[in-house]
Amino acid sequence: MKHAIEPPKKILRGGLVAAAGLVVLAAAACSAPTPPRSVAASISPSARPTGPLTLPAPTGTHPVGTTALFLKDTSRPDPWVPEAKARELKVTLWYPTRAREGRRAQYMTPKESELILKGKKVTGAPYDVLSKTRTNAFSDAKPAGRKGSLALVVLSPGFTMPSSTLTTLAEELAGSGYVVAGIDHTYENYATTFPDGRIAECVACDSDSDFGFGTKVVGVRAADVSFVLDRLTGSSAKWEGSSLIDPSKIAMAGQSIGGAGTVAAMVKDSRVRAGINMDGTTYARIPKSGLSRPFMFLGSAGHPPGGRDNSWDRDWKLLTGWKRWLLLSGGEHQSFTDVPLLAEVLGLGHPGELSPARSAEITRTYVRAFFDLHLHTRRQPLLDEPSPRYPEVKLCTPDNKICG
Repeated sequence: MKHAIEPPKKILRGGLVAAAGLVVLAAAACSAPTPPRSVAASISPSARPTGPLTLPAPTGTHPVGTTALFLKDTSRPDPWVPEAKARELKVTLWYPTRAREGRRAQYMTPKESELILKGKKVTGAPYDVLSKTRTNAFSDAKPAGRKGSLALVVLSPGFTMPSSTLTTLAEELAGSGYVVAGIDHTYENYATTFPDGRIAECVACDSDSDFGFGTKVVGVRAADVSFVLDRLTGSSAKWEGSSLIDPSKIAMAGQSIGGAGTVAAMVKDSRVRAGINMDGTTYARIPKSGLSRPFMFLGSAGHPPGGRDNSWDRDWKLLTGWKRWLLLSGGEHQSFTDVPLLAEVLGLGHPGELSPARSAEITRTYVRAFFDLHLHTRRQPLLDEPSPRYPEVKLCTPDNKICG
């Protein structure tokens, strides 16, 4: 892929925050911008599966292509590194293609894998192990579709995590006919590699205990999303497949602080027509007049109605359009990402009660159903009542404090 450039020429400044490893849960399953700072995870080589991880194949009818865009917003300095007079972003795109063979996209570079494992204090595995993860998308394949026919979904990852940790979900959506844009919010994750070999590390990690940090992060992410939409649609479009996108069919989903960023982006930018918050405490305040666009909370056991995090209860009352609150029983904070799959290949065991394959299946099914309903008006009974096929998913009615 265009973003896989080795070796890096320079490491930009940035502090790495100690964390317990990829399987450590965020307390109360909130967005927890501050990664846990407990003891490092040690991996026994004998416990580690042999061979690289292969991500679950998409279930849609389209082969999947992927590429990376490197965009520069000259209208604002970088909020984390003010001496940088422009905000630089890496955006990974997944999309339908007709290509059925080619070079499979790299999950991340060896150096990115190293910095993530070091940042998470994961020891005992080769530092390049995550770079060997096998994806299903063809690198730089030609986009396919009719002009103005494809809906666009923006994905925003959790704090310290790259957008590649949402690859399983992104490939599923692209295989089902969506264009997906995963944003690496520069200086908010452990490693973002730029085309000239620079690697931007987690400068924001130095400020994660500051008052108002969460509010700042979601504000930055909302601005990033608006800028990316400008560059994917309209006269300022920078991608060869931009003409395939229907600008009236744009939605967003995010995990953890990325879910909080989804709320912020919807409040800021009316182009985002529907949104999903996957287990993230929210910070941006919805206006008292309410938010009438479709919205879904998809949470783990730490987010029941009336639970420790009351931001969902607060926002639920201000969601005036179609809305759902779903609880993944047996899931945990990272169940909506690739992290459980990655934890297995590291020999750490999977977090939560669900198997990694099951949590990936459920996440992909419900997220796709939401976007199929609200961007393509395809009826989705799955979102209206409990499903015997997915008994782990509880439909919540927060006003009555019931999930069932």
